[in-house]
Parts: sequence; C-alpha cells; structure tokens
Amino acid sequence: MSTKYKATTTEDAYFITITTMGWVDVFTRLNQKQIIIQALHYCQDQKGLEIYGYCIMHSHIHLLCKATNGFILSDVVRDFKKYTSKKIIQTIIEEPESRREWMLDYFKKACEHIKQEQQYKVWQNGYHAEHIYSNKFIKQKIDYIHNNPVNEKVVTMSEDYYFSSARNYAGLENELDVILLDLF
Repeated sequence: MSTKYKATTTEDAYFITITTMGWVDVFTRLNQKQIIIQALHYCQDQKGLEIYGYCIMHSHIHLLCKATNGFILSDVVRDFKKYTSKKIIQTIIEEPESRREWMLDYFKKACEHIKQEQQYKVWQNGYHAEHIYSNKFIKQKIDYIHNNPVNEKVVTMSEDYYFSSARNYAGLENELDVILLDLF
C-alpha cells in the first residue's frame, strides 16, 4: 500500500482532506456539522490532536494538524472516521432528513464490495495527507482552507463561514479552538 498521502511520522504537521463517499453533501445540516465539531473536540482533548486550521465543507473536511503526546495521526484519523461514520448514519436515521432513504441507500451500496462486514460506508478511503515542510506551504494551505467557502460562493468573506478557523484567525466567535499560527 502506498504511503504517498499518509501521515506516517509522529509529531509532524499535515494538511489532510477527509471526503464523504461520492462527495455526498452530508454537512449541509447543522446537526451533522456538530458531530464533526464534537469529534474534533474529543480528538483534541483525548487523542493529542493539535489543529492549526480547519474547514467543514458540505462533502469534505480540511485540517492542518498534527498528533502529539505519542499519538499517531493515521490512528487518530481512523478513529475519527469510524466514530463519525456511526454518528452520521445514526443522525440520518433518527433526525429529520429529507434525503434519508437516498443517503442510506447510497452509503449502503458504497460498502457492498468490502470484504469485512460493514453496513454503511460514509467516508472515502484515505485522507490525502500532505506533509508540512515550510512556512510558505503552511500559509498556502491555511489560505486554501479559509478560502474554500469563498471559492464555492457560500460566503463572500472567509471569516463569515462559521465552521472554519478563519473565524479564529479573525478573532471572532467560533466552535472549535485552534492553535493560531503567525502567518507573517
């Protein structure tokens, strides 16, 4: 298996993207975004995850982060995806969702080819980890993360998107604490 886009070292920062199967727009609902925020809080508190930048888009999540205190980022991401998959499916089933039948059917079919027994597959395999190697690269990735909602025309200014660390960097109310970097 290739390690090109995997977080194989400890204590190093990575830019990662976690994407839903088929780029399904799961995170158009507030309750689904809250699942992601709560899971990221848990990873920060219990799994040594340091987050420097993030954005929850409709079908994917961008993070600039690293695992600390002996944790390995690939393990943290694996556990995050496993937990949030179950919570996302539970929320689709139990809470109002006009796309319930379609989404459940899609996520069920997404795992038909998997050898291990699994009822639903919410996340694509992998997380496209890119090792952070310079301050220029950090700035580029933070700009990319923060401008993602602007480029998708969800908002006109990055700090207006509530589920992004652009709000942290602008000193505004936010849902998730991040470690602010000096972006020169």
